Amino acid sequence: MFKNILVPTDASESAQRALVIAVELAKEFGSQIVLLHVVFTPEALGYALSSGITVPQEEISIYGREALTAALEGIDTGNVPIEKKQIPGHPGLAILEEIETGHFDLVVIGSRGYGPIAGSLLGSVSQRILSKAECPVMIVK
Repeated sequence: MFKNILVPTDASESAQRALVIAVELAKEFGSQIVLLHVVFTPEALGYALSSGITVPQEEISIYGREALTAALEGIDTGNVPIEKKQIPGHPGLAILEEIETGHFDLVVIGSRGYGPIAGSLLGSVSQRILSKAECPVMIVK
């Protein structure tokens, strides 16, 4: 049923809860997980065009590795195959692009728990994924 599960992470508590649930599902269905961290960069907002700010690839790699390591800390993954992946960009857009190209059966993503008013004002990656993804999405509180 769910052979390929995408779990975007920022290593927050809600993202770790999402990973725990994704691992449980993967154990039950014999699935594999792609654990994705998007390193938010100034280029993602177009700042590089106007201000010349860039983030070196080496820094992106360091931030991504640290976030992926932190996300897995203390979680029993058993024998679930987990591919760790890091990419630069705007989290919402990059996750949607990954969903389109990765052929995922399910996305399990954490929610920071903003209310409807704060979420609409601040924007929500999980809400964007829920509304735009072409596959089932599970938001974990």
